[in-house]
Amino acid sequence: MSDMTVREMIYKNQRLVLSERAAFDSDTKGREFPVSPCSDRGEYQRDRDRILHSKAFRRLSHKTQVFLSPEADHYRTRLTHTLNVAQVARTIARGLRLNEDLTEAIALGHDLGHTPFGHAGERALQRVYDSEFTHYKQSLRVVDKLEELNLTWEVRDGIFHHTLGGASTLEGQIVKEADKIAYINHDIDDAFRAEILAEEDIPAEIRKTLGSDYSTRIDRMVGGVISASSEGENIKIDGEIAAAINELYDFVNKAVYHNPTAKGQEDKAEKMLETLYYYFYEHPEELPSEYRKIARIESVGRAAADYISGMTDRYAIRTFRTLFIPEVWSGS
Repeated sequence: MSDMTVREMIYKNQRLVLSERAAFDSDTKGREFPVSPCSDRGEYQRDRDRILHSKAFRRLSHKTQVFLSPEADHYRTRLTHTLNVAQVARTIARGLRLNEDLTEAIALGHDLGHTPFGHAGERALQRVYDSEFTHYKQSLRVVDKLEELNLTWEVRDGIFHHTLGGASTLEGQIVKEADKIAYINHDIDDAFRAEILAEEDIPAEIRKTLGSDYSTRIDRMVGGVISASSEGENIKIDGEIAAAINELYDFVNKAVYHNPTAKGQEDKAEKMLETLYYYFYEHPEELPSEYRKIARIESVGRAAADYISGMTDRYAIRTFRTLFIPEVWSGS
């Protein structure tokens, strides 16, 4: 019987199975605070588990993807988006014989810093707190400062670069492409459900290249990444598929992302978050204790932005209602 630990067997199998382009667990640049190795998990699986158990990950289930606080059960949330990204990313990583654990960890952590009400919340905090506030910077702040997950350098690098690109590992580059593949397709599906879009509205040339249903489109996009990225130092998409994806994005941007049915409540959401920010900026003593500490060490604005960006949609609404909406008085 082998005396190797599970972790050692994982490392050995990676060398036998994965491409030489993969980011091997044994080659990680490590963590800011060194920890003893886990006997039954690799480093990136360990990061995946830390993310899954974080408070920020749990809150994603009540944060907007596209439709603000929908009453129906089947619209995507930021959590289901994250799971979709992880599934697409792992499929691509497997097809290219890259490190699935690293890919999944990055995918699961990429949106931890997203504000309530999607990008509307991001815009609100850019106006009242810092014009350079972004969800990807906040995601890194969540894992580094707010929850102190002490993740590996490679996972942190992938999280930070998932929007603009430039990840140092192929696994991190995969997540950038998987993010776009996931949100374009599930946002279209949600638009169908909301009856603001129909399959036949998608231009015929796009459907000819990418397919005329949800699963076919994802399959062709994923295949386009795998076929174009089997060699070389970067993840890319087959030219014809890439062009069709860009055309589809432009179509969705106009038809869905700027549609008044999908986005009609965003102004209200932004104003609500701005009001909450100013309130806590002026009353830092009412922040929870962990954020009062941030206010003392960094700044009140930083603490208020951290607190508000971490809120779920419904918690932000409830907090606003508690602070600013008078209760009906009932006397006896």
